[in-house]
Amino acid sequence: MKYGLLTFIALCLMMSKISFAQDADSLLLNSLVDEPTTYSSATFKSTRVINGQSVQNMKANQLDFRIEHRFGPLSGGAYQLWGLDQSNVFFGLDYGITDRIEVGVGRSTYEKTYNGFTKIIILQQSKGKKNMPVTMSAYIGTDIFTLQWPDPTQTNYFSSRVTYIYQLLVARKFNESFSFQISPTVIHENMVQYAIQSNDHFSVGLGGRYKLSKRVSFNAEYFYQIHTNLPGITYNPNSLSVGFDIETGGHVFQLMFTNSQNMFERGFINETTGTWQNKNISFGFNISRVFSFTKK
Repeated sequence: MKYGLLTFIALCLMMSKISFAQDADSLLLNSLVDEPTTYSSATFKSTRVINGQSVQNMKANQLDFRIEHRFGPLSGGAYQLWGLDQSNVFFGLDYGITDRIEVGVGRSTYEKTYNGFTKIIILQQSKGKKNMPVTMSAYIGTDIFTLQWPDPTQTNYFSSRVTYIYQLLVARKFNESFSFQISPTVIHENMVQYAIQSNDHFSVGLGGRYKLSKRVSFNAEYFYQIHTNLPGITYNPNSLSVGFDIETGGHVFQLMFTNSQNMFERGFINETTGTWQNKNISFGFNISRVFSFTKK
């Protein structure tokens, strides 16, 4: 009986030791397993909210061929076919060098303007082990108008044709339906209209997307210009646009109404001429076709 009791106590001690070792191994294993990080995707369906850039980038080795039209003001009535007799056109190519770096070039019929840009994702919204509440991108662009000088006899410099654009794009996808973006912007024009006017123009863009169905969303965008009050200078209206994104396979169609007829930053932020109050708004559309060059 005595030896049986001792044997029972010894077995209990051994079982406790084994159980303790298993628990310790389990804790160690759990500490070595990383908690997964889930990254947000499709904050916006296109690389543009409407006119302005979104935080969305082309993936590595993907090419986005864009055709954009802005027609004349609806206030032209039946004589101008509600603006369809007039049109500004933009062609662009956006390419993903990596999943975080995108470059693009384009050409607009307005002032025969060429533009190029680089957009880099700095932060990406995520949850889990790595928790990041927003996606943040840096955008650096330039545009060059090639319209002939009105007076070729005077001294004209190529640098006067150049404008530089700097933007910080900050967006959050709140849920599967709603995304919102804020875009502080600086535009530096080498040549301005008035001698007393600053070459640097500051503005803040606001953009949102609300998903109506699996393939359709409602988008809105507004750029507020921050001006210094100068005597004798009247600034252009702020850009306001509303529209719809429609996805059809490899295409994304964007249909919109806007008071901006131009489709690059200097044009639609600084040089918008129409106002919604006077019904100087235009119908427009963007067509985006994505091509993938990734080897399967």
